[in-house]
This record gives sequence, structure tokens and C-alpha cells, in this order.
Amino acid sequence: MSVRQASNTARARSLIHVHPKDVPLQDALTAVADPVRRAILRELAELPDWTKACGTFDLPVTKATRSHHFAVLRAAGLIEQRDEGPRRLNRLRRPEFDQAFPGLLDLVLSSPSDR
Repeated sequence: MSVRQASNTARARSLIHVHPKDVPLQDALTAVADPVRRAILRELAELPDWTKACGTFDLPVTKATRSHHFAVLRAAGLIEQRDEGPRRLNRLRRPEFDQAFPGLLDLVLSSPSDR
């Protein structure tokens, strides 16, 4: 295994995905309270699963802050991520999240854009 392959494997192992049923309501509300995270959710809701890489979102934040926002969304059970080569692709976990928090994601996605 090459150094790059080993690095990608370690990177993938660092992804922790929490199922929405295991997320406290306060954590879900905190995750959707931030306008940058709402922008990420809105964009993912309009795209097929696994087609949007983290680095392709047009967000007004630094790379480190962007990573933090994705981690919060993962921890709240809102998104799932997987690595494909150097890209980290995203999926909105809408069915699972809707089952745990009926109507919350609909409310977030239907609210006016924060920009």
C-alpha cells in the first residue's frame, strides 16, 4: 500500500457518522441554526447523492471552518460523507433525519435563503 493510499484510508476512518435517531434534539437544532450549514443543506437537497464534494461549495469561510461545519452536520446525522480519491463526497440523510425529526428539515429547507 502506498503512503497516499494509507493516508486516504486513515482519512476515511476518521469519518464518524451518527444516525439521526441517536442525536439529541438540541444537537439537531444547533446544527441547523447556523446559516452556513443551512446553505450546505439547501445545496445538497437539490443534488443527487454523492455528487457534491466538500471543496466545491461556495462558502464565505476558511477551509478549517468549512471542515468544522461538515463535522457538525455529520454529528447531527444530517449528512453522510465518503472519500473518493482526493474528494470527499456528501449525501443529505433526508429520509433518516425526517424519521427522527419529522418536519424539521422541511422547515429549514423551505425558509428563505440567508444570503
